[in-house]
Amino acid sequence: MPSEGLSPDLPVTLVHACRRDGAGGSPTAVVLETGRRGEPIDDEARRRVPGAWGASHAVYVRVHDEDAPEPTVDLRFFTAEGELPACGHGTVAALVLLASRATPGEPYRATLRTARHVLSGRARAEGDQGSGLFDPGPVDLRAPTPAELALVLPALGLAPGEAGPDVQVAGVGRERILVPVASRAALAALAPDPARLRAACDRLGLLGAYVHSPPSPSGSLAARMFAPSIGVPEDIANANSTACLAAHLATRGHTDLAVDMGDALGSPARITATVVDRRDAGAGVGAGAGAGVSRPGPRILIGGTALIEG
Repeated sequence: MPSEGLSPDLPVTLVHACRRDGAGGSPTAVVLETGRRGEPIDDEARRRVPGAWGASHAVYVRVHDEDAPEPTVDLRFFTAEGELPACGHGTVAALVLLASRATPGEPYRATLRTARHVLSGRARAEGDQGSGLFDPGPVDLRAPTPAELALVLPALGLAPGEAGPDVQVAGVGRERILVPVASRAALAALAPDPARLRAACDRLGLLGAYVHSPPSPSGSLAARMFAPSIGVPEDIANANSTACLAAHLATRGHTDLAVDMGDALGSPARITATVVDRRDAGAGVGAGAGAGVSRPGPRILIGGTALIEG
């Protein structure tokens, strides 16, 4: 892979995270910093890694007490635009790579430390393939403000009435807007204005817009994530936004989701989400919180499969 302008000893592994039916996934650059010799990696170099490796995101991994039954793992996430507080598919990629370096086929568990949260994660890998599962931390939910709707929906190319009535704003590390549309076909036809959407998200302090179809009775749906404010016009897989949606749909009785992403980019992806603690699911955001007022959602586990590029 290309590494122009980067240290030749930088230990980068490309991991395709959140694959669907053995194909696709989001290429993610995973950098294992544990035991690395040489100069420390500065943040400018960290930002260059995703583009150099054909990825939208890079995750930097430092393991403490590597031989412990459950090591502590520090994670930092970067796009070309800078550092992020969280990245779900990057977390899956890191977990599967770490599991591949442990006992093959055996469960791997770790305590994950990100910029804002301490999380639990587990994975299992055999050869160059595996699966990862993690708790992304607390999800905050709220109704959008009129200004948020007025700026974001037209930037997505949605005319009045084309978005469902149950738009939400949700955060796990940083807020993003969740926008329902009528069908998978409507989702596939969506053509946002990237510059206009970036301006709207920058003004509102949003990570981006996660647009989704209605869930089937079994919890199957499709989604697209647009995040131009962090240098990602469209994300192949976005696990943390899926966690946000799962927290919201738990108020509608859905406890398990299987979300298809990446089709518009030619790289099929799937993220699973399971509600494991409904204590805060309540009766929905609209029942007790107005626009701009957040409330905690239930606890979610996010999962996906991954392939480690040889």
